[in-house]
Amino acid sequence: MALFGGLIDKFRQGLKRTQEVVLRPLGHLLGLRKLDEDQLLEMEDLLLQADLGVHAVDRLMLRLRFELKRSGEIDPKAILKDELLKIIHLQPARPFSAPNTQVVLLVGVNGVGKTTTLGKLAAYLKGKGEDVLVVAGDTFRAAAIDQLELWGARAGVPVIRNQMGGDPAAIAFDGATSAKAKGTPWVLIDTAGRLHTKDHLMKELDKIHRSLQKVIPEAPHRVLLVLDATTGQNGIHQAEAFKLAAGVTDLVLTKLDGSAKGGVVVPILERLKLPIAFVGVGEAVDDLIPFDAEAFVDGLLDA
Repeated sequence: MALFGGLIDKFRQGLKRTQEVVLRPLGHLLGLRKLDEDQLLEMEDLLLQADLGVHAVDRLMLRLRFELKRSGEIDPKAILKDELLKIIHLQPARPFSAPNTQVVLLVGVNGVGKTTTLGKLAAYLKGKGEDVLVVAGDTFRAAAIDQLELWGARAGVPVIRNQMGGDPAAIAFDGATSAKAKGTPWVLIDTAGRLHTKDHLMKELDKIHRSLQKVIPEAPHRVLLVLDATTGQNGIHQAEAFKLAAGVTDLVLTKLDGSAKGGVVVPILERLKLPIAFVGVGEAVDDLIPFDAEAFVDGLLDA
């Protein structure tokens, strides 16, 4: 129970800008037992400003109007929470467990916080007592390689790297080979964030997949797509391209603390039909947290 309370606090912290900029005015509406049409329209506008998406907001408002017509008095916060949880639970996240060596690719465009996310994920898994190997597969940016080495030193995990301009598939192969030989539970592989054309991306990622499968036939076990929450729904189009090109299995939403549109979690889940595995809610090493639907909704509606 304490752990859940801690998650709510983390989400509340991460959603602070959304609450202050958009949802704070919602507070007085959530405390009402009867709402007239003007108040319902005000609530609808605020929910849209939080980037919950037209489809989800229509569904929420339909439920509120139905309950008002049926009983006359309602608990708007409880109804919104119930309906949001129904939407979010359609895409439950898989547990992050490693029955044997698990290879995880991180993909996403440059600037979303992908390399930082990989470093934080390494620290998270190491903190659970699990061995991790980090592979600096973004060989097109020297800064990404150096950044991962710093994260590796901070988390106490080894990093396999190549020189800038090296073959990402070759370094991925080396990482998988090393992890398999040593029985390392987790291999986390960074990838380049270039998205010149979908065809180019598919070829590069396909080569990495084939290299990994020479060592571990079922690899990669997960492909995490890293999205920047501050871009709101504009980032969904990029996400769809990566989903098609990379075989994405899970999502990671970063910079939630910097966004005034934290509700974007909902249309992302609806549109991409992929679970959110982790959310970044700050700069600290422990600010990458497993996504929890109830903690998220409680944090969002804590107006």
